[in-house]
Amino acid sequence: MAEAHNPLEQFVIQTWIPIKIGDFDASFTNSSAFMLLAVIAAIALMVFAVRPRAGVPGRWQLLAELSYQFIAKMVSDNIGKEGRPYFPFVFSIFMFVLFGNLIGMIPYTFTFTSHIAVTLAMALVIFFMVTIIAFIKHGFHFFSFFLPAGVPIVLAPLMVAIEVISYFTRPFSLSVRLFANMMAGHTLLKVIGGFVVPLGIFGVVPIAGLVGVMGLEFLIAFLQAYIFTILTCIYINDAIHMH
Repeated sequence: MAEAHNPLEQFVIQTWIPIKIGDFDASFTNSSAFMLLAVIAAIALMVFAVRPRAGVPGRWQLLAELSYQFIAKMVSDNIGKEGRPYFPFVFSIFMFVLFGNLIGMIPYTFTFTSHIAVTLAMALVIFFMVTIIAFIKHGFHFFSFFLPAGVPIVLAPLMVAIEVISYFTRPFSLSVRLFANMMAGHTLLKVIGGFVVPLGIFGVVPIAGLVGVMGLEFLIAFLQAYIFTILTCIYINDAIHMH
């Protein structure tokens, strides 16, 4: 397959501004640029859409208000009243992932959520934050999280081992779910798109498939942001309420 049609070429990290700090490579890359763009886009939506504060909200103001209410309800349903202090963090996570996914759907852009380095970094931040919250609220009683109530003493070692493994694999499952779905979807789009020109007039068939897959990818872009965010809420709830 020609390099131009390599479906994995779209995931290559490209250095835009080389920055070296000793042996540490802190270069500004295409991934960095689109992460910054996602942050700017999310801030712009929330700042400029609600600035008019019209009695009858326009489309952008309505979108901003619905986003706020959607995450507020998610936090309330999954964490309760104790989740209010964490709303800004949860809302920021949702908007960052959502805009990253959606911007990546635009041709010739870069989908930073399709890189495990990015999704794992976010998942690790969530993991350590949740663990710190649990220690602050419960102290050493936090370790009881690894031994569910009512477990027979003979099964305690096995259950503790299972719970510990389950807990420490959270950041990996959280990051892989987002990364794998975004990478697989964009790879499929690239593969289908590669058949359009070689098939000539029959290229209408892969074009139809491409439109269908793109519609599905937009849905997946939202669903993956939702899943990443709701799992974050569940982890915070576990840290606050234990079991």
